[in-house]
Amino acid sequence: MRLVVVSNRVTIPDRHEKVMAGGLAVALREALEQRGGLWFGWSGTVSESASTQVRQVERGNVTYAVTDLSEAERQSYYLGFSNRALWPLMHYRLGLTEFQRSDYMGYLGVNRRFARALAGLIKPDDLIWIHDYHLIPLAAELRRRGVTNRIGYFHHIPWPAAEVIDALPFSATLIRTMAAYDLVGMQTEVDARNLIGGLVSLCGARTDGRRVRLGPRETAVQAFPIGIDVEGFRKLAAASVRKAATPLRATRESLGERKLVIGVDRLDYSKGIVQRLEAFGEFLRNHPEDRGRVSLLQIAPPSRSDVPEYAELDRQSDEVAGRLNAQLGEFDWTPIRVVKKAYSRKALAGFYRRAQVGLVTPMRDGMNLVAKEYVAAQDPADPGVLVLSRFAGAAQQMSEALIVNPFDSHEVAEAIRTALAMPKSERIRRFERLYAVIAATDIDWWTRQYLLALSGENSAAEALAVGGTRSEPRSGARRAGRAEASAASSPPPDAGVRKMSAGSRGKRGAAGASHLALVRP
Repeated sequence: MRLVVVSNRVTIPDRHEKVMAGGLAVALREALEQRGGLWFGWSGTVSESASTQVRQVERGNVTYAVTDLSEAERQSYYLGFSNRALWPLMHYRLGLTEFQRSDYMGYLGVNRRFARALAGLIKPDDLIWIHDYHLIPLAAELRRRGVTNRIGYFHHIPWPAAEVIDALPFSATLIRTMAAYDLVGMQTEVDARNLIGGLVSLCGARTDGRRVRLGPRETAVQAFPIGIDVEGFRKLAAASVRKAATPLRATRESLGERKLVIGVDRLDYSKGIVQRLEAFGEFLRNHPEDRGRVSLLQIAPPSRSDVPEYAELDRQSDEVAGRLNAQLGEFDWTPIRVVKKAYSRKALAGFYRRAQVGLVTPMRDGMNLVAKEYVAAQDPADPGVLVLSRFAGAAQQMSEALIVNPFDSHEVAEAIRTALAMPKSERIRRFERLYAVIAATDIDWWTRQYLLALSGENSAAEALAVGGTRSEPRSGARRAGRAEASAASSPPPDAGVRKMSAGSRGKRGAAGASHLALVRP
């Protein structure tokens, strides 16, 4: 059974590439190589006019099939409906949501064109896996072209409540297309319930609590919390101690014995960067004894700079950092450093390991893998502390972090103080439980669980395994996720940490209950 992956953008790997970038791209590429497969999507290139041409490139067992967008398509499908309507809406930012019918028509048009191109490449027994909000209606377009294969969708960002999604014109028409999928994967139980609630209230579906009926088809809606390459990231962080990258060496030298708080985010309004800088300033004002003893490093590579809201965020972050540094800094100490460039995974792993506090405070996030990377990078003998927004999907799993409300700057400021003052024994206890969770539900576990569910190869019990999610994290994280109970109580020291087999990950991660629904359009 060949795997077909579809994503908004596809990067064809260099033939001589030796070290691949981390994250989702690697996991999908490995799944494609194992099964043999096709990866289809936008090339990232904008051509002078709309083109139906699809270029195919073979790389081992994987075929990359890409097509260009015209400038008009990029404006309507990508910058317009995807990123100025769906993105803010999905992140509960109704005030930033801009809807234009021409953008919506362009969005549907690109999905229709992708479906036409893809339908001719699909074989009868292919398993099709579509990713993210750019391509919500793609399965419905494929079904119209007679594609009967099993098709799955994974939504990487939050899915809002029905009353929020209903603010979008044509919302019922759009979300009804979800019923064309055999499996819809969400990051959390909350997201899964929100989608089901929208299908019921906006599309007239019926439900018995776990089953939603809209017609003859059946669609499972299930939570699959995405993970990271825990073992690979741990190794990168450990290696940074022996041989630090140049940026990390310079940071160590400039900090000396000072403590470091770190934030790493794309420059996006959903990440709460400006609010985080303000909270750090409040921490320093409330605790003057810590001035000169701790600094914040905020890494924020630019994102979608041609969208006005992002340009404004760029300006605001510079203004806030400059104001706080002027008010609180000394001639030999800069409280806040904002670096607007991207770093390699190796460099980031080193930064995480050097930092005593990981400050991950998005206003709303689907999962947020920075939280998991920070934990994976820590020294088990002397780990740092994770401060995590309750509105990040990761908070549903990572209950031993210090869970905060990012809208409350005082609460975030006091969490920073608590993290810096936490005894080593407590830091180790929290780290061990967090590490157990992320190791049990790593990126390989996520890929395997999803594809098993999509292919129908797993039992109903296996399909319900989501790795200990829960719906209401509490500040202070007093109880652990259920996945911890079956996972090892602590990670081995760096020299002895070993990656679990796929089988053991499946057994150890199969602890939480997901929300499974049947949708019949």
